[in-house]
Parts: sequence; structure tokens; C-alpha cells
Amino acid sequence: MLDPDLPTLTITTCDSIEDIGREQWETLAGRKNPFLRYEFFAALEHAGCTNTETGWQPKHLIIRSGDDIVGVAPAYLKTHSMGEYIFDFAWAEAYQRHGLPYYPKLLIAVPFTPSRGPRLLLEASFRTRLTKGAVPDLLDSLISNLGVHSWHLLFPSEADQAILSCEGQLHRIGCQFHWHNRSYTCFDDFLAELTSRKRKSIRRERRQVAEQGITFARYHGRDIPDQVLSAFYVFYQATYLKRGQRPYLNKQFFEQVREQLPEHLTLIMAIRNGELIAGALFMNGEDTLYGRYWGCLDEYDHLHFETCYYQGIELAIERGLKRFDAGAQGEHKLVRGFEPAITHSWHGIAHPGFREAIEAFTEDEAGQVRSYFEEAHSLLPFREKNGE
Repeated sequence: MLDPDLPTLTITTCDSIEDIGREQWETLAGRKNPFLRYEFFAALEHAGCTNTETGWQPKHLIIRSGDDIVGVAPAYLKTHSMGEYIFDFAWAEAYQRHGLPYYPKLLIAVPFTPSRGPRLLLEASFRTRLTKGAVPDLLDSLISNLGVHSWHLLFPSEADQAILSCEGQLHRIGCQFHWHNRSYTCFDDFLAELTSRKRKSIRRERRQVAEQGITFARYHGRDIPDQVLSAFYVFYQATYLKRGQRPYLNKQFFEQVREQLPEHLTLIMAIRNGELIAGALFMNGEDTLYGRYWGCLDEYDHLHFETCYYQGIELAIERGLKRFDAGAQGEHKLVRGFEPAITHSWHGIAHPGFREAIEAFTEDEAGQVRSYFEEAHSLLPFREKNGE
């Protein structure tokens, strides 16, 4: 249902963020979240990471109220399910077993980025006038218009969830682990909140990294030297090649991010005997640090934990950031002070029989996820306020 006082709502798509334009995009998306910046999506397109050949064909959404643009959203026509982090491979296989096509599908998400944030970039006063079900109805209309079989909106913010959450909508939840900064002034302040056993374990891990002769250097934005960025890219590629996969991003993308989004970008590089041996890339928003990519060529004891987590925690504390989102999955984060967090996604399925089956699946899965969430909370390593 729509507010009867609103002009007619329509939704269309475009094939490049340039069709929307920087000024229009920034009016609705702002400049604080690195993964919503115009430059981020433009870099993906210009570097050839999101196009028809990669299975990430841009189909960004434009919502109009009458003749006025009141909303946009990053969206892609997908011919596979790689790089999304909300796994629907089993759904696609079920379609295939019944001789039905699952792809193409419409994905409303930030490519290769399992981080919560706004997806429906709506004009603020317009958002307050939307009634329940208005946006899902608009998205449903795209299924036939685009010749897709479903739409999927991943990792929305709480404000977007309020718009999407209504009776009859397919809602799916998952679990990640995020670190929270409780006004710490240094890493030892954080450690003081843990039980003595966990505190000693982390200190031992960090000491063993140092005993291997490994030190760390930070590089920011345009101050990242070419040779450092090149070394990081080799490490990043290795992470995928070890799993027999091709990396989603190319070196040109990282070069463009360095030039176009320098205020958001930090590389932390591990050094041994004067050589770079590993690296991790971080992006920072207004109040959150995002750990995004990591890689190394050789294995060292606890190097992954130190580079990706402990160095990131120190960086978040130094910058006064409230939260550290180190990416998808990873129960090993739990014992290192990362707390479970529920993630959300919404899905529109055209086929009535499969929609019913998927709804039953998501309801059953939600019960399992919430049980897992509660169990994870009970295993957090923080000490009781009155003692251990």
C-alpha cells in the first residue's frame, strides 16, 4: 500500500552508476559510508569488476515519486551467486533439479561486501511517508520487467529493515561477529575486560608473532606506495588461489580506491627480515572499521589473528571508532572478543511453489540461527563485573 497523498511511485533501472550521476547519488547516499560512496561503485565498474562478463551486470535502481527521484539503490543482474555471502546455492540447485532457471536474479547489495548498511537510499521525508509493503511491491514489479526470477536485498540497515519487514515477505537471518569499543583508550583496556585465561591466550598469541621476528607497518590512502599496494595485491590473490578461485577484484580497483577514497583506506602490512610477508586492508566509516581483505604467501603462527584482528582492534581504538566489522563468518573471532550479531536479508521469489518451500526453509533456519546466537553469547570471553 502507498500513501494516497504521494504521487505515483515508479521504479526503473540503469546500466551504470554514471547514469545516475555523482551529485544525485551523493544527495541520497552521503559520503560517510565507504561502501556507499559514488567513487566505490564507479571504481568497480571502471576496473571491470562488475560487468556482464563477471556476472555482476549493474542494474542500479531509481525510484521516482511522480517526476522526482526520491531514491536509488545499488543493484546487479546476477548469473551466479558468488561474492554475496548470503548463500542461496541450495536454492539454485533445487531449481535446476526441477528443470527451472534460477538465474538471472536481481541482487540489491554492495558487491563482495558482507557488511550491514543502507541499501535503499531514500530521501528522508519520503521514507517517513512510505507504508508497509510499498518497496517490496515495487521490487516485485521488477521481476517481470527485467526477466529475472527473484530479487534479493542483502545486509540492510535497521531503517531499511523497517521498510521491508511486513507480513508475507521472505526474511532470512544469519550471524556474524563484531567487536565493540567500550571507550577503550588502548588494547590493554580491552584485554582487562576479558577473563584471565583469554587475556593470557591473546597475549601469548601476540608474543609468538613478535618472536618470529614479525613487525607491522601502516599505510594510509594516497601515501600507500606502489610497491606496497602491489605486494598486498599478490597476497590478496593468494587467498583466493589457495581455494581454487579467481579473485573478485583486480589491481586497478585497488589503485582507484587509493586515489578516489584515500580518507577511508588503510593497509596494515606484516614485515619479516625487511620483507613484506602479509597484509590486510581496512576501510573506515563514520563510526565503524571494516576489515575487508587479507592475504599471505607462507604460514606463520597466529599471523592471521594478529594482522586481521588485533591490529584492527588497535586501529579502531586509536581512531575512536565504535565498532569493528571484520567480515563474514568466523567462530574463531568469538574467543577474541568479537560478539555475535544478527544479519538480515529479504527475498522476493516469483515461483509460488518454490517461494513456499523457501519460506519454510528460512523459518527453520531462523530458529537454528537464533539458537546459535544465544549459545555464542554464552561463550563470550568477558569477565563478570564482580570478578572472573
